[in-house]
Amino acid sequence: MKRILIIDDEESALDLLRRILEQEGHEVAAARNGQEGIEIFRRQQFDLVVTDMVMPVKDGLKTILELRRVDPAIPLIAISGGGAIAKERYLNVAGYIDGVCTLPKPFSRAELLSAIDKLLNPPAQDSQA
Repeated sequence: MKRILIIDDEESALDLLRRILEQEGHEVAAARNGQEGIEIFRRQQFDLVVTDMVMPVKDGLKTILELRRVDPAIPLIAISGGGAIAKERYLNVAGYIDGVCTLPKPFSRAELLSAIDKLLNPPAQDSQA
């Protein structure tokens, strides 16, 4: 069981993500904006963070950068359905940050679980390469 923090300002997205992750046996905490997410992250330990990119108070990019200052190794999944600009532009920027996986909304349950598995269980490096 992994501890996962979800940050999204859309209540329906939070509920759906929480249900999917809890059905997979994970312990889930939720925040409704980046600032709230960072405050929760500072008080508890997490194995992974899923954050929306377009949110009030603190957007996803600022949230990711601040989370990385707190824990440089935390795996992150950036999600976006877009906003004032296309969702791909938000996700492209996040995708340049090491250890960040991006998913455009809407995404399937399988895509989400695959991204989580990829980040939490990276392939072993061949020491003879």
